[in-house]
Amino acid sequence: MMESNPPLLPHYKALLSHTADEVAALEYCNVWKGGAVMEECQLPLIDLDGLKCHDAMERLACSTAICRASSEWGFFQVVNHGISSELLGKMRGEQIKLFQAPFEMKQTCGLLNNSYRWGTPTATRPTQFSWSEAFHIPLTKISEEACYGEFGSLRGVLKEFAEAMAKLARLLAGVLTENLGNRKEVIEDICDENTCFLRLNRYPACPISPEIFGLVPHTDSDFLTILYQDQVGGLQLMKDSKWVVVKPNQDALIVNIGDLFQAWSNDVYKSVEHKVMANTKRERYSIAYFLCPSYDSLIGSCREPSVYRKFTFGEYRKKVQEDVKRDGCKVGLPRFLL
Repeated sequence: MMESNPPLLPHYKALLSHTADEVAALEYCNVWKGGAVMEECQLPLIDLDGLKCHDAMERLACSTAICRASSEWGFFQVVNHGISSELLGKMRGEQIKLFQAPFEMKQTCGLLNNSYRWGTPTATRPTQFSWSEAFHIPLTKISEEACYGEFGSLRGVLKEFAEAMAKLARLLAGVLTENLGNRKEVIEDICDENTCFLRLNRYPACPISPEIFGLVPHTDSDFLTILYQDQVGGLQLMKDSKWVVVKPNQDALIVNIGDLFQAWSNDVYKSVEHKVMANTKRERYSIAYFLCPSYDSLIGSCREPSVYRKFTFGEYRKKVQEDVKRDGCKVGLPRFLL
C-alpha cells in the first residue's frame, strides 16, 4: 500500500541538524509557548438563533455578544449556525478520503487547482515547521470538474459546504460592521466567492514530541475565519499574554477575527495569535473558511482618526510573504501599516 503521509519526519530531522541539538530546539519551542499553558478554556458560546428572534432585545443581545467576544477574545464559537450536521459529516468523510490518497498523488496530480501543501517550505529551524498537510482552495475553483480527478464525489459536497460557510461569514461580518455604525454590506461588497478560500487541514500523529507545532503561531490574513474541527483538540490561542487550550465542542463552529477586521475596526476587534499543537497518537482534521477581499481592494478604517494607513490587500499580502520568508512565520499586522 502506498504511503499517504507526507515526509514530515525527515524534513523535521533535517531542520534539527541545523540546531545545536534536539534539546535546544525543544527549549526554543518552549519559549514560543509563552509560558505555562492554562487549563482548557471554553470560548464564548453564542447561539445564533438569537439573531432570528422576533424580540428586538434578544437580537441585540446576540449581536452584542458577538461583538464583545470579537473585542475581548478575538475568538468565539457559534451553535445553531445553519449548517446541518449531515452536511458537516459528509464533508468530513470526503476530507478523510482525500487525505488518505497516496502522497505522490496529492503532490503531483494537480488536485483542487494544484493546491496541496505540506510542512513549511520556508522553515529554517524546527520552530518554524508545521507538522501538517493541507489543500488551500480558491472558491472560484470548486465548481470545476477537472480539479477533482478521481474524487468526483467531493465536488458537490464541497460546493454546498462552501456556500453554507460563505453565508455564515456574511452574516457575522454584517453584525460586526453594523455594530460600528456602518452598513452590514460593507465587507460583503469587497469579499465574494472570487476572493475567498477554503483550507482542508490534516495534522498527522507526530511520534516525536507533543511540543511540535501542527501549525506555527500566527494570526489570520483575512477579515474573519470560520473553523470546523474534529474532537482531537490541539488549538491554542493567546489570551492575556498566556496560551490557553481551546476545548473542542462538537456542536459548534469556531470563529476568529483576522488582521483585516482589526485594521478596519481601528483595533476594536482583535486578531489574536493562535497555533495548533501536534498530537503524538491521533491525527486531527479541520476545515477553515477565509473571508478575503480581492488583491486590489483598499482597506481603510471605519472611523477617523485611523490607527493604520490605508492599504490594498495585495500590498499587505506581499509584506506578509516577505515577513514569512525572513522570519519563517507571520504574527500580527505588519508594522509598515502603522
